[in-house]
Amino acid sequence: MPSSTDLSAEFATAQQRVRLLQQQPQAFPHPVERVECIETHISWVLLAGDFAYKLKKPLQLDFLDFSTHALRHAACEEELRINRRTAPGLYLGLVGLMGQVTAGADGAPTTLQVVPWKDALPGAEPVVWMRRFAQDALLATALDAHRVLPAQIDQLACHVAQFHDAAAIAASTDSWGTAAAVQAPVDDCVAALRAPVASALPGQGPLLAQVVGWCRHQGRALATTFEARRAAGRVRECHGDLHLANIALIDGEAQLFDAIEFNPALRWIDCVADIAFVVMDLAAHGRADLAWRFLNRWLEHTGDYAGLSVLRYYGAYRALVRARVAALRLNPTCGDGSAQAVQALEEYLELAAGFAGQRRARWPVARPAALWLAHGFSGAGKSTHALTLACQRGLVRVRADVERKRLFGLAPNASSDGVPGGIYTAEATFRTHQRLAQVAREVLVAGYSVIVDATLLDRDARALFLALADSVQVPCHILSFEAPLPVLRERVRQRALAGAGASEADVAVLDAQWARAHPLQSHEEAITLHVDTTVPVNWDRLLPP
Repeated sequence: MPSSTDLSAEFATAQQRVRLLQQQPQAFPHPVERVECIETHISWVLLAGDFAYKLKKPLQLDFLDFSTHALRHAACEEELRINRRTAPGLYLGLVGLMGQVTAGADGAPTTLQVVPWKDALPGAEPVVWMRRFAQDALLATALDAHRVLPAQIDQLACHVAQFHDAAAIAASTDSWGTAAAVQAPVDDCVAALRAPVASALPGQGPLLAQVVGWCRHQGRALATTFEARRAAGRVRECHGDLHLANIALIDGEAQLFDAIEFNPALRWIDCVADIAFVVMDLAAHGRADLAWRFLNRWLEHTGDYAGLSVLRYYGAYRALVRARVAALRLNPTCGDGSAQAVQALEEYLELAAGFAGQRRARWPVARPAALWLAHGFSGAGKSTHALTLACQRGLVRVRADVERKRLFGLAPNASSDGVPGGIYTAEATFRTHQRLAQVAREVLVAGYSVIVDATLLDRDARALFLALADSVQVPCHILSFEAPLPVLRERVRQRALAGAGASEADVAVLDAQWARAHPLQSHEEAITLHVDTTVPVNWDRLLPP
């Protein structure tokens, strides 16, 4: 919404109030030694003691309206509601900022007080009250400091998947998630970027035009897909702004905060549009390996492999969103206007072009699709090595252990003991292979390489996937993971004792596999790489890039 109100005087007063509050630690109802301020393009966050206080800037921009006291109050209430879904321990409530205005020339409040909202007088500024955490807990900061563990990315993916599973689903009568609703924010982003790119990065105008052209073409091509995903319930009340600076590692686990409260259209989106932000920003930080790990783990929990068809589109859009935020910082009203903003603007524009296939980028999506089969006995290390390869080379891993359980309504790590008849019958195995082939086809058609993680010891099972590769016209490669039987038995025993993971194979299952396995045939050997898992595996040596 274009600005129709001159808010310069109100903005100056609010800015002065923030400065004064930094000088008045006694204004807070708890011990405070020092007040620090973090400024974003739409808010001020004051760090005071063990707590943080977030004030909305009096702004009217094309994507939000905080121009009145009532609008800021409503935005604060909405911020509390939507963020308590993922971080209830961080979002404590609403407080009021009161100030006694003197007769000074500027009319600025000189004595300030933070009080519970129920005790606030009319006209008090609404403020979101939060529990404070260390700034180095931000995932973006921790990542740059090389303090993020793969297990934390796994936990983040699980947390986001559970959040999406519980999120409200858009009603059929809502407009959220329609093709027009998807394209509108992309067009808004592009319109907001033209002037700053022309001013700060005149040489990148043609690149922006290429990205814009690709987004519009893809938007039209994917219109029916957007509508189908909406009808399938994949449009939900998501986070909406899931970049790495809105994720904190608290007590070692990821928590999502600062969801978009000011514009429902940016929050009621396809779940893939939500995770595309995480994927894009991990790649922007130079960790495409963790981006692929997060994506694979999220897909494993949700089973939404069909969503890969829209991932590149949403990845490009998310990069444009961050470019737009960087452009806002070129505006003195919204930030520092530093050279860092120009650099960020260019980097995110380049990344958007990478998702669009216009540039070689940190997100390797342009590699020709291929089908990989991870073949071998239980305990051979298929799942571990398949995930490592997927993260290094940009593959989607599809696990038989997980998809088998999904067919029976079980979570990846759930026990199947209570399922009548069990989930390892011949019929269940047949259905599992059919499911794996279906998912692999979806991944390949979306333009991604896929590695199928299954024993595939039966020649008919392998034939199913060889036929799939032929029908989709992609190359097929077999990775045969191998170790001596005593080693396999010991690994399976240790895994059973640990009781973790999706696989439920025990030594009896392994011995049965060993007795019934069909050896690879000559035409299969021609496309097979044998991998000895009793020694460290160097994928760069085995499979040169």
